[in-house]
Amino acid sequence: MQSTSAKQKSSTSSSTTSELVGADQVPPVVLWTPLFMEAQGHRIKENKAWQDNKSTMPLENNGKTSSGKRTRALNTRHFVMTDQVGRGNCAIECCPTDDVVGDHMTKGLQGVKFATFRKKIVGM
Repeated sequence: MQSTSAKQKSSTSSSTTSELVGADQVPPVVLWTPLFMEAQGHRIKENKAWQDNKSTMPLENNGKTSSGKRTRALNTRHFVMTDQVGRGNCAIECCPTDDVVGDHMTKGLQGVKFATFRKKIVGM
């Protein structure tokens, strides 16, 4: 499992478009990891990209055909993930917001949530 955190390259007007622009930066890592693991002798059954924004998932799976009023002006360059899903190189799965391990990189966590994420990260 890998998680990333990066500054976005463009401004967006909603959380849906923000998640889609952020997902545009992920394919190189998502596609490289199974190739690396297979070169090390591990068999990869499935390659998944996790998404916590349910309104972004149809855009990633179906591309512009799922666009509505607010997302119809999105540039096609933000649909790289759609192309990879269509080719069968990866799948988009839903990950509830409370289970996003990447939150440890962007939010100050306390108590039980901090302890839970620390165990996941350290491998305990």
